[in-house]
Amino acid sequence: MTTVATLLLVLAAPAVTSWPPLPEGPPPGLSNARLSVRPLAGSLADEVRAAGVGPAWIGYAVPSLKHGHMCCYDSVRGSQRRPCGMCRLEGRQGGTWSDGSDRPAPVRLENDSPLAVVMLRVDHGRVGRLGVYSDDCGLDAGDLPVLWLKAVPAAQSLAVLEPLAASVPSDEALAAIAAHADPAADAALERLVAPGRSSKLREQAAFWMGESRGRRGYETLRRLVREDKDSEFREHAVFALSESEVPEAQDAIIEVARTDTDPDVRGQALFWLAQKAGRGATAAITRSIEEDPETEVKKKAVFALSELPGGEGVPLLIGVARANRNPAVREQAFFWLGQSEDPRALDFIADVLKRP
Repeated sequence: MTTVATLLLVLAAPAVTSWPPLPEGPPPGLSNARLSVRPLAGSLADEVRAAGVGPAWIGYAVPSLKHGHMCCYDSVRGSQRRPCGMCRLEGRQGGTWSDGSDRPAPVRLENDSPLAVVMLRVDHGRVGRLGVYSDDCGLDAGDLPVLWLKAVPAAQSLAVLEPLAASVPSDEALAAIAAHADPAADAALERLVAPGRSSKLREQAAFWMGESRGRRGYETLRRLVREDKDSEFREHAVFALSESEVPEAQDAIIEVARTDTDPDVRGQALFWLAQKAGRGATAAITRSIEEDPETEVKKKAVFALSELPGGEGVPLLIGVARANRNPAVREQAFFWLGQSEDPRALDFIADVLKRP
């Protein structure tokens, strides 16, 4: 009796589904498409290889980290500044955008989980181009066949996207990887940013780690700026750190500005500190002017002061121009004061010129 009761309880239990649930059909904004919809049969790579002669699109959705809009933009971050419009998949060169005023916006609940729509343009069994979009983005398929695959696992998606990212390298494939909510996307980006990969691929992968991958991306970038042997890559990794929303990212950049063995890397760190202009940035820049052993780094720090927002750097530049012992550094401070057009800077320069 116990066995029968247990079996009845199991049969009566609700089915376990994945969370968030993936849509059964294509995004509502898909138009101008010869559409077919079915579940994934086998692997996504097999679906690509089975594509016939002539261009077509394969589309699917995966849970996404992004709560903004990805719609015909080179940068996911940039896309958050506008509502989604209509994206023309055919003839696209880096994306086109329209305001979508003729298309009603989809209804969203406050706790809706975001989805990323991945579109693969296939021909002769190969992916020639791809894009990643929010599920509320309008997509015009240019009257091409579109196969919409239901319930594509993130692992299957990443297994197709990672080789595509490495082969060109493709920034759109990297953006698509970075949009995945699955932690396996972090592992894929870490493989793509590893030493031994092409410089361009490493730089692009580092950017997406900083821009999209939160704390794990930050931890990887922090390790790379400390340990990577390629100084040119470290310069790009500092920029990627500046894209991170993790609060400790600025402290990591300050550490690079103080301790990196390469003066160009230290100078790049100072520049991005000025762009972030957060807690401790001004003190770190000023310290480099005073203590860095390289004149070129000091000059870059002077430039970083000129980049501080709201004229914050003007009094500091005046102090450098007035009292720094290095004539090349003083000259640089005078130059950027003149470029600032700030009344305080102009009064200081006029006063200096009046002196006998």
